[in-house]
Amino acid sequence: MVGVKLPGDAFADECGVCAVIGHPDAANLVYLGLYALQHRGQESAGIVSFGDGRLSHHKAMGYVADVFDRENMAELAGNTSLGHVRYSTAGSSSLVNAQPVVAKTHWGQLALAHNGNLVNADRLRQRLEREGAIFQSTSDSEVFLHLIARSRAATLEAALLESLDAARGAWSAAMLCDDRLFVARDPNGFRPLALGRLGEAWVVASETCAFDLLGAHLVREVCPGEVLELLGEEPRVLRPGAAGPFAHCVFEHVYFARPDSMVFGEGVAVVRERMGEQLAREHPADADIVVPVPDSGVPAALGFARQAQLPFVLGFVRNHYVGRTFIEPRQSIRHFGVKVKLNPVRALVEGKRVILVDDSIVRGTTSRKIVQMLRGVGVKEVHMRVSSPPTVAPCYYGIDTPERRELIAANQSVEEIRGYVGADSIGYLSESGMLSCLATAPEHFCTACFSGRYRVLDEDGSAVVLPREGR
Repeated sequence: MVGVKLPGDAFADECGVCAVIGHPDAANLVYLGLYALQHRGQESAGIVSFGDGRLSHHKAMGYVADVFDRENMAELAGNTSLGHVRYSTAGSSSLVNAQPVVAKTHWGQLALAHNGNLVNADRLRQRLEREGAIFQSTSDSEVFLHLIARSRAATLEAALLESLDAARGAWSAAMLCDDRLFVARDPNGFRPLALGRLGEAWVVASETCAFDLLGAHLVREVCPGEVLELLGEEPRVLRPGAAGPFAHCVFEHVYFARPDSMVFGEGVAVVRERMGEQLAREHPADADIVVPVPDSGVPAALGFARQAQLPFVLGFVRNHYVGRTFIEPRQSIRHFGVKVKLNPVRALVEGKRVILVDDSIVRGTTSRKIVQMLRGVGVKEVHMRVSSPPTVAPCYYGIDTPERRELIAANQSVEEIRGYVGADSIGYLSESGMLSCLATAPEHFCTACFSGRYRVLDEDGSAVVLPREGR
């Protein structure tokens, strides 16, 4: 699950994709899959299904549980279905940008959902508009749809490959054309995409935790660069996987993916515990207990405590029943925004020297408030430990991030950050230490948010995605 950081003080989740083909209850399965992927996007949700010769769809702003009910799910009958949960990373936060995007074309009825960002989306959009395309949204996902719809290729398959060739950046995508289901992943493999089976049905999801809920079994990942049509006993390969090197997003392991998922071939919780162990080696502290910032800091704190041979203590209680919004009193309750979600357990931490473990620090405002809350219940010392390197650069490959000027580590030294958050000491996991915790070769991971080294650029040398409303 994601941590307690408040909006504006975290790397926001990206998007989640789930699709099913060959099952009479496809839409309900996708609905459950989106439940499992809710942590990847809490802004909007949508499902498209093919049945009775037509595509039916429903999408709205809000959580999966709020968007769908028995009535609108009954309208989504069919044996092929595609769903999406969204957090805006390119394009504004509004219903018009909710996915899947749907259009009628000469190929048939198309629906597309994707997780990622195209670094050349603005250039492609301008070209398509000059050619007469009319866009209904500001989402870069619609760019894909227009490229396919306007292609002069002889077949749908060729049009799909042509559109992917025009794109630069990150995408893990699924597309329906009537009752056919295609999946594709960018050659760098920035975002995860898993392929599974449920009886005779094919299932696709951004993370394997969706398969666990559905009772599906993991077959394999969709390979970076691979394009498949899912049908029959074996997928039809339209394009084989790329040879690498890849650019898997290391932040999936640090924070985004659910701990119970397999991502890039490894269990997320296991990797996070390794990161905590390595953090303890690099930045030990003379303390009494190790306390995680729930929920995302828990695995790393477990690893830290094990390596440091210190007690692991759940020193905070997190309120899991806070909705998307709440009414905040004006200046009347100090640190209300954090306290409504998180509260220290005085009896467990009072008088103790605490090692406080979190997965990352973005702006630093939440960390500052958490340290102050611990001081307020009588904690003797607070030693902040972060299971990733300092975040110094925005992401342009499918994660919603603040501008560089808003990232505390891009503008202040580690010692200045320590002073700002009010900790007695602070230690970040090194980039080399983080990468050593992964079984895959370090060169196969993108660390741009920690290093500023962008792996994919547009033709003009820019990594920036435009337009950037709603980021």
